[in-house]
Amino acid sequence: MIEICYQDEYIVAVNKPAGWLVHRSWLDRKEKIVVMQTVRDMLGQHVFTVHRLDRPTSGVLLLALSSDVARSLSEQFEQHGIRKTYHAVARGYMEGEGVIDYALTQELDKIADKFAQPDKAPQQAISHYRTLAQVEMPVAIGRYPTSRYSLMELLPQTGRKHQLRRHMSHLHHPLIGDSTHGDLRQNRGFARTFDCARLMLHASCLELTHPVTGKPLKINAGWDQTWQDLMVRFGWTGIIPDYERVEFPGASGQDMASSTLTE
Repeated sequence: MIEICYQDEYIVAVNKPAGWLVHRSWLDRKEKIVVMQTVRDMLGQHVFTVHRLDRPTSGVLLLALSSDVARSLSEQFEQHGIRKTYHAVARGYMEGEGVIDYALTQELDKIADKFAQPDKAPQQAISHYRTLAQVEMPVAIGRYPTSRYSLMELLPQTGRKHQLRRHMSHLHHPLIGDSTHGDLRQNRGFARTFDCARLMLHASCLELTHPVTGKPLKINAGWDQTWQDLMVRFGWTGIIPDYERVEFPGASGQDMASSTLTE
């Protein structure tokens, strides 16, 4: 089972757990639990992907229930008509808010992208960030006697591969648990100290125009147990109450998130 955040006769949005693949991939043939098959079996009908989330990222994943709706939603994503809000935990103290306008070279997978153009020019990439909270913990993970972390709100304006992770690394505030662009020593120490061995990046909210009704739709996905535990430990509860939970369910490790359809 997987948590459904929103559903009508045209679309369904789920809260993708961290570590789940969106669909089956020959790059990981042994993985049997994937989002698309799970949702298809739950609904008893075929579903269509319109965007993706990296395997270690949790949060709102939007699926269409027909190819026509999928095409319409894909166009919204391509035209940057969908507002995506992420939350993340970064190493160090970030201050205030701002815009990261830093072009990114294309990241190629050695197998999946072996026929792609290797010398493609960097692509424009823009992300907005806002610091929500900071904490200093009496734990020596690096060369200092304490460790500092920031709770971040991140809004990607463009959609490059690993954009938020790469942009935060560019600012020298890599995301906790980022094994590709992050601080590996910090990741190991964080996992050992705070019992958190995953990427702390969550797709919290999607705001879009409903592809059929034309009404604005806002879909939220609540934080899972790992996020909840860390918010309590860092004293960050109550900062973003929309994503906190009152109860913690069983089967999928997730609970019902909220969505709103407004005029």
